[in-house]
Amino acid sequence: MLVDSHSHLFLNDFSEDLPQVIGRAKNAGVNYIFMPNIDSSTIAPLQATCKAYEGTCFPMIGLHPTSVDENVEKELLIIENELQNKNNYVAIGEIGIDLYWDKTYLNEQVMAFERQVQWALKYELPIVVHSRNSFHEVYNALQPYKNTSLRGIFHSFTGTVQEAKSLLEFSNFMIGINGVVTFKNSKLPEVLKSIPLNRIVTETDSPYLTPAPNRGKRNESANIRDIVSKLEEVYQEDFDLIAEATSVNAFKMFGIPQ
Repeated sequence: MLVDSHSHLFLNDFSEDLPQVIGRAKNAGVNYIFMPNIDSSTIAPLQATCKAYEGTCFPMIGLHPTSVDENVEKELLIIENELQNKNNYVAIGEIGIDLYWDKTYLNEQVMAFERQVQWALKYELPIVVHSRNSFHEVYNALQPYKNTSLRGIFHSFTGTVQEAKSLLEFSNFMIGINGVVTFKNSKLPEVLKSIPLNRIVTETDSPYLTPAPNRGKRNESANIRDIVSKLEEVYQEDFDLIAEATSVNAFKMFGIPQ
């Protein structure tokens, strides 16, 4: 049993062979795939994919920080309407702050992040947090919620030991580990020694961040096996134990009966 806690299989990258992609995932033992939304343009394909593969693919709803611009209020209204009108969303995501590409809308990103955190508390859903070049901004935004019921996943963690320790202060949160852990010059394997296995979930972020040995190719959910194999090496634990532990962590986070 393997779980891909973060995958964008609803994107056009998979439009020509999605059935085969899902088939390869299941053949690899990946029977649960959780899909974060990006913005209003991706809601329809996200819902269609999760309907077509109900029981395997599970939708989240949220406004990605790189989609935040002068139309942020309109986008947030659409997200809020989705939350009110559909009850099949298992999380609010992916949300957060991204200062890698553009800092123009930093204030709007922070506002959108905080508003969606409030919705997570209201609807008792976890959040899936995107943070790129914005560790301190995200950390500070979440500080007021440290001792609340807010729960979630820090997606695509690639930080330092100190940053890992800071995130572990949020006791209701997991840390998402993807293909970066397999990269040749990645420092993540060393950092993971400070992160307990019971605080980790596995993710691909497909079609991005393809793990070794397939770097340069389109990523897909079946490649979770390569990530778990690397975690087996890092934690010096059996593959099946890693798979079970990370799957149980994901099921608890998303409220999926095991």
